[in-house]
Amino acid sequence: MMGWIDLNCDMGEGFGVYRIGADEELMGEITSANIACGYHAGDPSVMRKTVKLALSRGVAIGAHPGLPDLAGFGRRNMDISPEEAMDLVTYQIGALQAIAKQEGGRLHHVKPHGALYNMAAVSAPLADAIAEAVCRTDESLILYGLAGSELLAAGARYGLTTASEVFADRTYQSDGTLTPRRLPHALITDTDQAVRQVIRMVKEGTVTSADGAEVTIQADTVCLHGDGEHAITFARELRARLEAEGIGVKPAGV
Repeated sequence: MMGWIDLNCDMGEGFGVYRIGADEELMGEITSANIACGYHAGDPSVMRKTVKLALSRGVAIGAHPGLPDLAGFGRRNMDISPEEAMDLVTYQIGALQAIAKQEGGRLHHVKPHGALYNMAAVSAPLADAIAEAVCRTDESLILYGLAGSELLAAGARYGLTTASEVFADRTYQSDGTLTPRRLPHALITDTDQAVRQVIRMVKEGTVTSADGAEVTIQADTVCLHGDGEHAITFARELRARLEAEGIGVKPAGV
């Protein structure tokens, strides 16, 4: 293999009787699962089911803490203090950590969700709060964050191993941030275009922004969204194309 990349996916995002995403089918195509911890999505039973599923497939388990916003799926910004951020992230990591331990597994990483992720990408105080929460819970956990973000800088300040995340189905701005979902062309729906973007980010370390600028980017892990209409087909196509390019897949840091 010429190189390696982690394929991560947000999972366990159902709630009660409501099922979101094709977790069982996708689990066979990814290497890391980011499991919702009950704030933006998920509940204790869904968390346990998803942990057991990940363990049965040899997929690395990560906590996916979000803002307390079930109705908005954690994608709406909230005016929270760094102290509140540290507490809510600690609470959610701890909940999943306990379930993983009971099932004979352990946490591998932490990746904030949605608005919390995007807010921490540009806010150093918020990023520091999240990194501190992770470090004080378990300093061996890997912190996943947007490539080039404040969150990864905070992780480094706290001595954490970090993984620079890139996105297959999102467009980028010239500053390296993701195009907000509310704007046109924020999402990439064409499978071939998305796969080509990922391969270029992994092999060349660059991505073309929405306005045509060439942006340098580091790719340690690629996010796949499991709630898309063609999520399973895309995951299989991406993995096959990566391997055809000589790029193997395995969890970050392994």
